[in-house]
Amino acid sequence: MKKQNWPLEDVRHWLEPGPVVLISSRWQDRQNIMTLGWHTILAFSPSLVGCMISAGNASFDLIRQSGECVINLPDAAIADTVAKIGNCSGDDTEKFEAFSLTAEKSEQVSAPSIAECHGNFECRLYDDAMVDRYNFFIFEVVAARVNPRPAWPQTLHYAGDGKFRTDGEVINRQKLFTKVS
Repeated sequence: MKKQNWPLEDVRHWLEPGPVVLISSRWQDRQNIMTLGWHTILAFSPSLVGCMISAGNASFDLIRQSGECVINLPDAAIADTVAKIGNCSGDDTEKFEAFSLTAEKSEQVSAPSIAECHGNFECRLYDDAMVDRYNFFIFEVVAARVNPRPAWPQTLHYAGDGKFRTDGEVINRQKLFTKVS
């Protein structure tokens, strides 16, 4: 899977539709992966992404301590792995090993990227004002790598009750927009 650098101001191309992502984190000698569906684009430049990470999740403390993570974009090919990662604890499972995922060295952060994912968005904590009250982290994407093919991977979207939906046909309506970015 050959990835290429991606413009940071265009990370929304991959994340705005709300796909389920895998968050990888590292602090000192511990690393973890968690499944996350609660995220949102907050700004284009700098590229800011908000993520709600439960304080009960093992990744919460790793991210709180390191101030870094990688938002990894999986596709439907690894749906079973995504579901299993979301249903076990990082306190007692080394998830890279348990799920045969490849930890890749990231460019800008110490947290590893996941090689099997379509895209990797390296993040640094930008604002933690809402972490204590809402478990809401605001990250700045500082590096982005995406596999150019397919242009629109079949991403996963959690529908609740153990069910995921996937993306369908891409519908182009650019002609209807007065300002295309």
